[in-house]
Amino acid sequence: MADRHIEPDTPELRARWGGFAWTKENAAKAKEIVARYPEGRQRSAVMPLLDLAQRQVGAETNTQGWLPIPVMEYVAAQLHMPIIRVVEVATFYTMYNLVPVGRFHVQVCGTTPCMLRGSDAIMAACKKRGMDKGHTTDDGLWTLTEVECMGNCASAPMVQINDDNYEDLTAERLDAVLDALAAGQAPKAGTQEPGRHTVEPLGGPTTLKEMVKANHDYRKEW
Repeated sequence: MADRHIEPDTPELRARWGGFAWTKENAAKAKEIVARYPEGRQRSAVMPLLDLAQRQVGAETNTQGWLPIPVMEYVAAQLHMPIIRVVEVATFYTMYNLVPVGRFHVQVCGTTPCMLRGSDAIMAACKKRGMDKGHTTDDGLWTLTEVECMGNCASAPMVQINDDNYEDLTAERLDAVLDALAAGQAPKAGTQEPGRHTVEPLGGPTTLKEMVKANHDYRKEW
């Protein structure tokens, strides 16, 4: 699991983010989000509001976004929460970035299924391009993080880059994805295995074949 720490709360940080406020569009979104929760439970909106704030920071910095302390304070004030409660949420869930990240946050799964299917080669391909775990490249394009299981074991190895997963990877397939992102393109997300749509078996199903085109009652056959 990647190390987690909060960016130090410095005067420079305050100067940059102390005046954070929702954009007009995000203010409307925040109001709509809070309204989803019953009276007295508005604090339950903390997670979607933190996500919204991170995305606004990302839009302002041309990165995936992160959560400076003044931004978390802004969310805390809107929800009438102690700031420590907001920090507890932000530090628990790895979907929130606590330090600045690059334009593309490359999260490589290193858990056993991905490791057995080649995540070491995926990590090596990232490092070959100048990435280093826990750091952002000098050009601000890539941040590399090694993470625990992200739930795509059947299509391992995989990485998550910003909001998208890329699965069934090889070093060459990952290079193609990264080249496309760097060029401002939108590579196909999901499995990178030709002919595979999601995580169905290659070559078609090996069991329950009669269910492919229509519902089939197997009970008489058991």
